[in-house]
Amino acid sequence: MYKKRYIGKGVQHETLDLVKVNLKVEEVLKFKHSFEGQDYLTFELARLQEVDKFGRTHTAYVSTKDETPEVEPDEKKKKKVLNPKK
Repeated sequence: MYKKRYIGKGVQHETLDLVKVNLKVEEVLKFKHSFEGQDYLTFELARLQEVDKFGRTHTAYVSTKDETPEVEPDEKKKKKVLNPKK
């Protein structure tokens, strides 16, 4: 299971096909990873369903694996049926 960790928001340019994104540096650094001696940040950029009150059209987030184990129903615990004595 993956969890979205939001790191910033962006605005679609009026005439160009690009999105200007602002990221919080302290948030971004929490999610950097290394590969072959280089540091990287992998994130997703998604269009918001509605423009927010600041005019932002996109949100940026990092997908991380959720370490919380899934809770499975305990089938061992079943209701006891009482049989009345005759």
